[in-house]
Amino acid sequence: MAKDSNDVIIEIRNLTVTLGHQMVLKDINLVVKHGQIIGYIGPNGAGKSTTIKTMLGLVKGYHGSIRIMGRDIADSNGEYKRHIGYVPETAEIYESLTADEYLTFVGGLYGLPENIVRNKGLALAKLMGLEDGYYSRISSYSKGMRQKVLLIAALLHNPDILFLDEPLSGLDANSVMIVKDLLAQLALAKKTIFYSSHIMDVVEKISNRIVLINKGTIIADGSFEELKTLARGQSLEDIFGRMTSFFEHEDIAKQCVAIIQGD
Repeated sequence: MAKDSNDVIIEIRNLTVTLGHQMVLKDINLVVKHGQIIGYIGPNGAGKSTTIKTMLGLVKGYHGSIRIMGRDIADSNGEYKRHIGYVPETAEIYESLTADEYLTFVGGLYGLPENIVRNKGLALAKLMGLEDGYYSRISSYSKGMRQKVLLIAALLHNPDILFLDEPLSGLDANSVMIVKDLLAQLALAKKTIFYSSHIMDVVEKISNRIVLINKGTIIADGSFEELKTLARGQSLEDIFGRMTSFFEHEDIAKQCVAIIQGD
């Protein structure tokens, strides 16, 4: 699929999503260019996962338009999904399969030859410390091991765009460092990364653009340095608190300790 001449890979215009009787997204406008790492942050229920799922075609009945790689997804036959890798916040994974079998299955969905999938899957598993359990059933895996399988599955077909929803969940410290550097290298290779997480220090370090959503509306969009100036904050956590008007965290923590230590 050809890339846009203006280097835009995702374009969202006036996106509104209502689930049941609740408006989850309100008039979202966002333009993303090739090679950007977008840190997409917001409180629980702000609409982060809904935004990603809508772009993936998993939410129907939205209003507005979404163009990915130059094509409106409403008019697409789903071909754009071949160019996307996705790690969901919570995923159903076939626990009766081994990592080798699961990745072979996923690779087949993308039309990859089995021998290439097996070679790439095992090579990536070794680098991510998954080699010892690679041929064991996923039902025996820890949360971190499952997360590594999902990450590898999202990368096997060399996607142009990565949608990552809390991708570091369950990973040990060494694996977190590997994934952070991997994302930076993928961005250098002109991959576009849409990264949603509550881990502010990671978002701050890896993102070249941060988008803050609150109550279904984008309230800030810019580099970390730009947001620091806008919100007069020193860290992303500080900026987040100021822009979402959440200042009670220290007081709440003190109240929790008082309850814990009380009779």
